[in-house]
Amino acid sequence: MIASQRRLFILNRLRTQGAVRITDLSEDMGVSTMTVRRDINDLADQGMLRRVHGGAVSTSSLLAEPLFSVKSRQATGLKDAIAREALQFVHPGDVIAIGGGTTTYVFAQRLLRSPKVEGLTILTNSTPVAELVQASEAHGAEVIVTGGVVTRSNALVGPIADKVIGSLRVNSVFLGTHSVSLPRGFLTPNSLEASTNSALISISDKAYILADHTKWQNTSLSLFASLGRVDAVISDDGLPDDTAERTRAGVRRLLLADTSMISVLPAKAPSDDKPAKSTAGGRTKTGHKAKTAGKTGNKTRARAGVKNGTRSRRKTSAKAGTGAKGRTVGRRKATGRSTTARKSTGENTTMNAPKGAADTTTAD
Repeated sequence: MIASQRRLFILNRLRTQGAVRITDLSEDMGVSTMTVRRDINDLADQGMLRRVHGGAVSTSSLLAEPLFSVKSRQATGLKDAIAREALQFVHPGDVIAIGGGTTTYVFAQRLLRSPKVEGLTILTNSTPVAELVQASEAHGAEVIVTGGVVTRSNALVGPIADKVIGSLRVNSVFLGTHSVSLPRGFLTPNSLEASTNSALISISDKAYILADHTKWQNTSLSLFASLGRVDAVISDDGLPDDTAERTRAGVRRLLLADTSMISVLPAKAPSDDKPAKSTAGGRTKTGHKAKTAGKTGNKTRARAGVKNGTRSRRKTSAKAGTGAKGRTVGRRKATGRSTTARKSTGENTTMNAPKGAADTTTAD
């Protein structure tokens, strides 16, 4: 990929995502990080992007909001680790709120596969989360949708959403954020979404922010909560130590999810109508068949081994006979005795093993 192609690739990525990281670009384009840095520096000198630590942002990134479909493919393992960590703050029978965004969507996926979903009431302004709850096989979970104007991240925002939210009360709210600004707080590119997020926090007893470590590298327009306004920030252990210390100085609690054992959610939860086969306390039918098949295979291999061994011994015996025959002919020549004379004495000229011996070998 030549320089002009690389720079066009970087600009296209910025238009869809709003921000890029040097390490990601290096992998995607198959070039060194030094090459990517040079390209970013050249584009920054032309005013086409703005350099930030570890990457670059669009010159209009304060208002840039990537599509839900684009964000859902980014940092999936980190989001899942954060979602697992956040489950500890949910209890069966709670009334909770889940905001828009892809990290909160993964949290909803984890929650609906957890025993904690029993009896939950979920208020959400996220259309993907609402559809997920409605389509899930979880028993006892109900969903309330706020209504409002749909954003690029598939969140419902604006005065209608705010009015519905203001008439309710929840035990806890789980929100994502586009960026974390130290020491300001949590920001989003959409001012209407910022207002709706603030409304969700105002009706909750506890507020939690779910944000992977890359959100500290972003910047946005509208502040929806200060650092001290939320009860906990849940991120991942990829957050640099100095950034984590600065964050702890402003928030009540910072949790960093362990990403060493990142897992991937299955495409679909197991159905309650078709329970998974259990191997506890006995064998399944499938296991019994496998064992039977193993026995059959062993017998077949054993028989094949006997046959192969018989053939091998027959060949060895034949070869031995051929060698003996050669030695016999040599002796005949040396002594001058004829083959006819040997026949008259009843001796065998081939020196092969008697038929009875061959049969005995086969029986073994």
